Amino acid sequence: MRTPLNNKDIAHLNTQIKSGKLLVVPTDTVYGIAADPFSSSAVDKLLTAKGRGRDFPSPVLVSGISQVESLVPEIPPLAKKFMNSFWPGALTIVIIAREDLSLDLGITGGTVAIRQPNQKDLLELMEVTGPLAVTSANLHGCSPAQSATQARDYFGDKVADYVDAGKSPIGKPSTIIKVIGGDYWLLRMGAIGVDELKAVAGKVAND
Repeated sequence: MRTPLNNKDIAHLNTQIKSGKLLVVPTDTVYGIAADPFSSSAVDKLLTAKGRGRDFPSPVLVSGISQVESLVPEIPPLAKKFMNSFWPGALTIVIIAREDLSLDLGITGGTVAIRQPNQKDLLELMEVTGPLAVTSANLHGCSPAQSATQARDYFGDKVADYVDAGKSPIGKPSTIIKVIGGDYWLLRMGAIGVDELKAVAGKVAND
């Protein structure tokens, strides 16, 4: 399948997600493998396909800040500042998740890693599906797929459908930070650099 997606494509992909199946989807960074974050069996299927355990929880991609608000009790002001500066884009932000949410992503310590990708078709899809558990489309220890063809080489028929949008424009994973209160920690360096984060936060990340 090649983007741009039409309404029929989106309805079909939504059915696949709601039935607990896996998709490979394009993002702005690398290709991702996606599942329903509210389905334990779907997330287990995702982690198994990658060869990962539950100690490597999946991030959640969202279509916008309104979907973030459905996942967390509050958005810390510093996290909101980062979102306004870098979203949609290559920054994943780990914040405290709602305790009453039936979100099952693995061992998260009560947090959720959230990102709004800069990929039009995926954003339109998530307007229908809601948030998606999406992690890089690769086998554990291998390079992330930068095309649907490369992802298919990894997963074959373990994935119900592949959305092909050509080569990923950025080609490297997102930067991951954790925000608690007015402080932040750099968990993984990626497409957004230290100086860019410092310019928004007004300070460097905690050690």
